[in-house]
Amino acid sequence: MKNEWMENFYGKVTVRVAGKGIERFLNLLVRNGVHVQNVKRHGTETATFTLRVREALRIRPFARQSECSVEFLRRSGAPFVINRMLKNSGFIIGGLMFVFIVFFLSNSIWGIEIKGAKPATEYQIRKELDKMGVKIGRTQFSIANVEGIQRQLTNRIEALTWVGVELKGTTFHLQVVEKKQPKKTEQLSPRNLVAKKKATIVHMFVEKGKQMVNVYDHVVPGQLLVSGLIGKEGATKRVAAQGEILGETWYKSYVEMPLNTSFKVFNGKEEQKHYLRIGSTDIPLWGFGKLKLRKYETEENQRDIYLLKWKLPFSYVNKTFREKEEITRQYTKDEAIKKASEIALRDIKTRIDEDAKIKEEKILHRVFENGKVKLSIHFQIIENIAKGQPIPKETSE
Repeated sequence: MKNEWMENFYGKVTVRVAGKGIERFLNLLVRNGVHVQNVKRHGTETATFTLRVREALRIRPFARQSECSVEFLRRSGAPFVINRMLKNSGFIIGGLMFVFIVFFLSNSIWGIEIKGAKPATEYQIRKELDKMGVKIGRTQFSIANVEGIQRQLTNRIEALTWVGVELKGTTFHLQVVEKKQPKKTEQLSPRNLVAKKKATIVHMFVEKGKQMVNVYDHVVPGQLLVSGLIGKEGATKRVAAQGEILGETWYKSYVEMPLNTSFKVFNGKEEQKHYLRIGSTDIPLWGFGKLKLRKYETEENQRDIYLLKWKLPFSYVNKTFREKEEITRQYTKDEAIKKASEIALRDIKTRIDEDAKIKEEKILHRVFENGKVKLSIHFQIIENIAKGQPIPKETSE
């Protein structure tokens, strides 16, 4: 098999010899180092055989000595294939250019469709896409993937609640969900305002209804603050009580904060490798050799490759390797207390309304043990303590 491969590499010639001294002719060739193969008889005075191209010119003197005539029938092997390719190089180059152009056009952006957005929002989206390089004529390999485009649009455009990005062939399809406009004031049914938690009232403004408590009163959950029944006895009517009742409430937060904390961060060193993925096999295209990074995290970005509208069975993969290292952060006792207080403050803000105000915070108890600081913090909050409670139709004062 190896010899056959080498013969094809150097090129072969098929020769037909005719005459009475065929055996003597072949013996002369072998004795003089000519490599003869595939000898076949065709009658008593004719035979064919193959030999290497470079030895073809040596056989004529031996043919005259043997009183034989030779004729070269056909040529085969790499040299002749290359020669034919050179003669037809124009067609080959044209074919390669055609495949390249079709491949380039199939992996470029030729359409951007946006659905679900108002004209103003669509204009803003197209403007941001243009900044990101997502525009007609750009290759898909030079821009972020669909997840990256979706993330950037959501972060940059406040009017968007959600945007779905999908790439189909050469067209990006964006499905947009805009933030809802503030709802119109709803028509309230008759109701009372009652306390939703224990508090001391610090401010009252009754817009509609009958005030049942005063500033500085201490109230408990469910206590009536503003009645929705107004009018004189025997001539009352039910209304939707409205108003703002602010009360001082109290919260406790318990926080543990370690003095020494270990965590992993990226140090800025990274390497990139590029692959052609066929099935589950990655063939390196660029970025050879072993990684010089020690501990690292891998981010993979895979892009499908198309030819016209058909998805090819291989894809382009870019892998980014980012080195990370472990850092130990040490707090002093004062720093740990400050950090724990910030954590407690963030926790309290998740438990109260956005318009609530923190009046005062006070550390009730703190202790250092097992490498941690443990805090018990008391918060005084000013917040709206009223909630609506429907009034049954049969209720009267």
